[in-house]
Amino acid sequence: MKNRSLYLPAALTGLLAVMAATGCTTSQGKPEATSTPVTPAIETFVLKADTMSTGLALPGELIAYQQVDLYAKVNSFVKTMKADIGTEVKEGQLLATLEAPELVSQTAAAESKLKSQLAVYTASKATYDRLLETSKTPGTISQNDLDVAYARKSSDLAQLDAAKAAHREVTVIKDYLEIRAPFAGVITARNVNAGAYVGPSGKGSELPMFTLQQQKHLRLAVSVPEANTGYLKQGDDITFTVRSLPNQTFHAKITRMAGALDLRLRSEKIEMDVFNDDRKLLPGMVAEVSLPLNAAQTTMTIPKSALVASAEGLFVIKVVDHKAERVAVKKGRETENRVEVFGSITQGDVLVTKASEEIRPGTSIK
Repeated sequence: MKNRSLYLPAALTGLLAVMAATGCTTSQGKPEATSTPVTPAIETFVLKADTMSTGLALPGELIAYQQVDLYAKVNSFVKTMKADIGTEVKEGQLLATLEAPELVSQTAAAESKLKSQLAVYTASKATYDRLLETSKTPGTISQNDLDVAYARKSSDLAQLDAAKAAHREVTVIKDYLEIRAPFAGVITARNVNAGAYVGPSGKGSELPMFTLQQQKHLRLAVSVPEANTGYLKQGDDITFTVRSLPNQTFHAKITRMAGALDLRLRSEKIEMDVFNDDRKLLPGMVAEVSLPLNAAQTTMTIPKSALVASAEGLFVIKVVDHKAERVAVKKGRETENRVEVFGSITQGDVLVTKASEEIRPGTSIK
C-alpha cells in the first residue's frame, strides 16, 4: 500500500499534462480551427486588342481664303472712290481712280519721242533700201556706203525699240491710277477719301486704301498637338461650331496638312475648306473643332483603373503564375473609361483590373 501511494501523484501529474496539452478543445470536445492566412481575391481581365476611335476638341480660326491689302502703286492723289466697307465686288471691278499730274507729261513726252524715233527709222530704212536696190547694178554703190546705211538703219531700229519700251512703261504706270479688285470678295476696310495723298506701302499712306476678303470660301485653321498628328489624314470629316450660332453644326473635310511641326507650339497646322455662300460665317471667328482620331490598326486598350501612375512611371500589373509582375507602359489616347497603352504586353495577358502601388511584385494573386 505504501508503494502504491507513492506512484499516485506521478500519474496525476501525467494526466494534468495531457489535459494541458489538449486545453484548446471546446466544451463539446471538438478542437478549435486554427487561423491561417487567406490570399484575397483580386479582379483580373484578359487583355484583348481593339480599335479605339476617339475625338479631339480644339479651338480653330476661320480666315478668308484670300485676303489682300490694296495700296496705290504710284504716288498720287485719290480722284474718286467707287467702293466702301461692305461692298461686294467682282474680279476686275474698279474700286478707285487716282490722278498724278506728272504722269500726264511723262506720257506726252514718251509719245512724242516714239513718233520722232519712228520717223528717223523710217528715213534710214528707206535710204538703205534704195542703196541696196541701186547696188544691184555693178559699180554704182560701194560696199562701204551700203554697210554704213545698214548700220544706221539698225541703230535707228534699236532706238525705236527703246522708245516703244519707254512708252509702254509709262502706259503701264498710267494704268496704276486705277485700283481694281484682284478677285471677287467683300471690302472689309477703307482708309482713304477723295483728295488723299497715297502711294506704295511706306511711301504714301501707312494704311492700305482697301482690304479685300474672299468670304464665300473660308479656311478653318487648327494646330494639332504632336501626339495626335498620326491619327489624321487628308479627307477626314470634321465638325465645328461657332459662338454666334451655337445651335448649328458645320461640316468640312481636312484639305491641307503642313507636314511639319511648328517649332514653338510643337503642333502641325491643318486647314479645312469651308464654303460659306450664305456668309453666315465671318473671317476671324473662333470655332470649336471636333477632330476624329481613328487608328489605322488595332491596339491594346485597358480600363483606366488598370493603369498606375507612380513616381517611377506608368505601369500595369500582369499576373504570371499567380504572381504580380509590373510592366512599364506608355499611354496613348483615352476615352472616358478606357486608355490605350503600349509596352511589353500582348493579347491574352492577364492584368489586374484595379491596380495600385500596394500590389508589390511577387504578391500572390488569387
